[in-house]
Amino acid sequence: MTPMRGMNRWADKTAVVTGAGSAVGAGVAAALAGEGMRVVALDSKEEEAITEALNKLKYTSDVTARQCDVSDLSQLTHTFRWLDQHHGGVHVLVSLTGLVEPSQITGFVFDSPGEEASESQGTDVETDPVLLCARHAVVSMLKNEIDGHIINVNSKGAGCTETLNQELARLKNNKIKVTSISPGSVSSKLPASTADDVVTDSDPSPVLEPADIAHAVLFALSTSPHANVHELNIASVAERRL
Repeated sequence: MTPMRGMNRWADKTAVVTGAGSAVGAGVAAALAGEGMRVVALDSKEEEAITEALNKLKYTSDVTARQCDVSDLSQLTHTFRWLDQHHGGVHVLVSLTGLVEPSQITGFVFDSPGEEASESQGTDVETDPVLLCARHAVVSMLKNEIDGHIINVNSKGAGCTETLNQELARLKNNKIKVTSISPGSVSSKLPASTADDVVTDSDPSPVLEPADIAHAVLFALSTSPHANVHELNIASVAERRL
């Protein structure tokens, strides 16, 4: 895959990809590693299964497969503690897990405008994997003073993104970006050769390829530090015409 302009600032930084045992997750993990990031690929599947998916793609040398059920708070907490200890925190989180409508994400609440934040007990956050990951990522970024980027890849991700952006806007001195990528139908098959494979005009299947989602993630990450893609909708041309 040709390096994407603007990705050099993420070189040697840590990216966490959830759902990395899937075709889309493996494609995203491989693409980020190809841009020089240190990638930790998480999935509830055994590490061997994650590695098998990654081995079908290029750029796997900098990908660390780690089994973690992100819906399990204990496993997730242990994993993010490990990330802080061994990687100095999380710079990028790409979440490819199912999502429900959020309540409150970061774990901070404000009783009135301008008031200092205080910790609260969440509701949906305590059980929903995407929200759990977002909360842990924000805590890691704030703790390690990282201007990171959280990307939710899901058709329902816009609600989470908007809520999280509003909460982060009320937390002082952070430049954490949040992006929602809402894809149409995506092939569940890993490409036969590289993560750079895309659907051709001769392919009658009205779906996106995993590489299309990986490219969308790279596009969001490649924006300048002061710019943010809040929401990105992507679908195949054939699907649009149905």
